[in-house]
Amino acid sequence: MHLPDGVAEPDGLVDAVLAYETALLADDVEALDAAFAPGPDTLRGDASGLLVGSAAIADFRRGRGGIGPRTIERLEVRPIGEDAAVVVVTVAPASGGRGLLTQVWRRGVLIRPAEPGYSTSNRWLISVAQVAGPTPAIDGRVWRTVGSPLVAGATSGALLGQTIAVKDLFDIESFAVGAGNPSWLAEAAPADGTAPALAALLAAGASIRGIAQTDEFAYSIAGANPHYGTPPNPLVPGGLPGGSSSGPASAVASGQASIGLGTDTAGSVRVPASYTGLWGLRTTHDAVSRERLLPLADSFDTVGWLTRDGETLRLAAAATLGEGSIEPSPAYLIDSGLVAVADPSVQHAFAALTAGLAAETIDVGDIDELFETFRVVQAADAWIADGTWVTAHPGAVGPGTAARFKLAAAITHELADSARAAMRAHAARLDGLLGDSVLLLPSAASAAPSTTAPEVELDRVRAATIRLCCIAGLTGRPALSIPLMTVPGPFGGDAPVGLCLVGPRGSDVALVALGQRLAGQLG
Repeated sequence: MHLPDGVAEPDGLVDAVLAYETALLADDVEALDAAFAPGPDTLRGDASGLLVGSAAIADFRRGRGGIGPRTIERLEVRPIGEDAAVVVVTVAPASGGRGLLTQVWRRGVLIRPAEPGYSTSNRWLISVAQVAGPTPAIDGRVWRTVGSPLVAGATSGALLGQTIAVKDLFDIESFAVGAGNPSWLAEAAPADGTAPALAALLAAGASIRGIAQTDEFAYSIAGANPHYGTPPNPLVPGGLPGGSSSGPASAVASGQASIGLGTDTAGSVRVPASYTGLWGLRTTHDAVSRERLLPLADSFDTVGWLTRDGETLRLAAAATLGEGSIEPSPAYLIDSGLVAVADPSVQHAFAALTAGLAAETIDVGDIDELFETFRVVQAADAWIADGTWVTAHPGAVGPGTAARFKLAAAITHELADSARAAMRAHAARLDGLLGDSVLLLPSAASAAPSTTAPEVELDRVRAATIRLCCIAGLTGRPALSIPLMTVPGPFGGDAPVGLCLVGPRGSDVALVALGQRLAGQLG
C-alpha cells in the first residue's frame, strides 16, 4: 500500500479492501453485497456500462459468476477527509494482462435497517466502483473471429468505410459456418463462396470486421448462448442483448462494427434492435437472396441489418436491393389489442409516442391464433432444417434450444399441413386489411430482460414478443425497428424499446426513409 508522505492510513480501510478482494475470488455473493453501500446512489461501472443502485449491482453480480485467480500488484490510497478515501488497485490476473480498480470507500454510511428509520454503519463501504479489466483480443461472447479487416470490400461505393459484423449463419469464402454451436462448427467445412447478401455489401465498399455470435441455430430471441456466453448489451448493462442476431447487435451497439448483417425469422433483427437501441430492418420475404445462408424456418427466414442510425441502414438496404422501392401509403394503422400484448410500461410509452399521429384503428384478429399458426409452421420448418442433425447429436444443443426442438419433433405432418393452410388464409386476410398502409406497434413486448431472469419470465416475454413479431412473418412484409421509446430498465434507469413499422411487401428502402422522417417528426 502507498500513501502520500505524512498521511496516515485510514483505520481499517486496507483490511476492508483486502476482504473485498478475498470475497471476489471466492465469489462470495453475500459478502460482496455487504461491501457495497446500500441505497439508490451507489455506482458500479465497467466497459459494459453503468449500474446505479445497490440492488442493480447485486442483481448483476449474481448473473456474472466468479472471476479467475489474480493477485494485487499495487494499492494506492488517497484519503478524502476522515471518513472517505479513493482506492486504486492494480491487479494481475493469472490469465495475463493487468486490470485497474478505482473505488471510493466511505465510513459512517446511513443505512436503513429492517426496522423503521436509519442507522449509521461504521464499516468501510464502497460507494463508487470503476472496473477496468485486461483488454481481450476478442470478446468471445460477441465474436467468433475478427480481423482488421477479416475480408476487405471494394475500394469505392456507398458503404466505403463501413464495417460488418456477420451473423454466424452466412457463408464467407474460406470460413466455416458455426451456427452458434461448437459441435456444428467442428464438423463444418470452409465455404467455397460468399453469401450473395454479404457480397452485395462488400461490393458497395463495406469490409467484414468479423463473424459474430448467434443464438444456437438462430432458434431464440433472447440472445443467450450456453456455449459462448451472452453478448453484452451496452445500453442495458446486465440485460440480454436479444437474439438470435445477438452478436451483430452487441458489436454494432458497442461501436465495434457499423453494420450488423443478421437474419429475422420471428423477430431476430427487430428484437435485438429494440433491446440495444439500434435501427433494424427485417426485409420482405425472399427480397434478399438466402443462398448460402443456413436456414431455420424457410417459410419466414429473411435477411436484415442492424445499424446505429437510419441513414446507414438505408444505404445498406439500397446497396442490396437497389433504390427502387414501393412507396408505402402515408396512412398509419394501430391495433390496440395487439399493443396490449406488451408490458404496461411499453404500452404507455407507445401511446405517448404515437398520440400526435393520425392513425386508423384496426383489428388484426385473434392474436393467439396467429401466434399458434406461426409457432407450428416455424417449428415444423426448423425440424426439417435441423432435426436430423439434432437427433444425431444428443446433448450437443443447450437446454433452451433443445426444448424448442423437442416440441418441433412432436409436430405431425397433419398438424403442419393444417397450420400452413391457416397461414395462407391469415396472410390473405391481413393483406386485405393492411393494404399499402403501415402498421405501428412495439418492436418487443418489453425492454431487455435481465440475464438472471427466471426461465418462466423469459418464456412469457418470448411468447408476448413473438405475438407482436408474427404479423410481419405471416405476411412476408418488411418490418423496421426504430429506437424511439424508453421504459424503466431491469436495473433502474431507462432502457430502449423500438417502434416497429410493418410496411407493404417490396417497400423496404422506402420504409426506412419513412422511418427516418417519422423519427425526425417524433424527436
